Amino acid sequence: MSASLSADGVDPDLLAGWVAARSLARGVAAPVADHGGWRVDTRSDVEHCRYIFARTDPAIASLARSIDLPRILIKVCTQDAALRALLSGGWALQDRAWVMTSLVEPPERRLASGYTLTVEHTNGVIAATITAADGSLAASGYAVETDGVFAYDRIRTSADHLRRGLGHAVMTALHAERRSAASREILVATDQGRALYTSLGWTVQSAYASALSPPAS
Repeated sequence: MSASLSADGVDPDLLAGWVAARSLARGVAAPVADHGGWRVDTRSDVEHCRYIFARTDPAIASLARSIDLPRILIKVCTQDAALRALLSGGWALQDRAWVMTSLVEPPERRLASGYTLTVEHTNGVIAATITAADGSLAASGYAVETDGVFAYDRIRTSADHLRRGLGHAVMTALHAERRSAASREILVATDQGRALYTSLGWTVQSAYASALSPPAS
């Protein structure tokens, strides 16, 4: 699919694999089919659950009307305006994101001097961490391979260590742990993260719009 800003919708099987992998990486409940998409019962202090859809569908409007609890998210692979058109008053759009995929090998780049990279596997979750010379955490990221999908999650660089290629190094380290070359690589990026991943050869598949249910009256 084109990387244009109007890109809308992704392969449901690809997104299903990403949702399952993300849930494992975050240690939350496995997704269940619901209203033509998937529901993840996160049950955190800031989020009760989330509904995730591969594309817009009239069922989303019906779902939104049926929700009378706060802290519920609806997330759809579409533009903000398309999701807003399906929602009743009170739903608040959240920060825009992007579903991205890659079919290329990440470019080689040596880890900056003074940093140490560690990769660990725990219950199916791959964690890559980079520590600075003083032992502080400089960058980190996670990945899970499941259902033919290799999903990256929470790729972060500390503010004091930006622009040193550490995010690139984390991505490369995680990529090296992929068991099957057939596993499709996917992530969801913020506006800021999208620039990094594009520089590494990633392609936007769709905008990813989110809305939060109205607060309790």
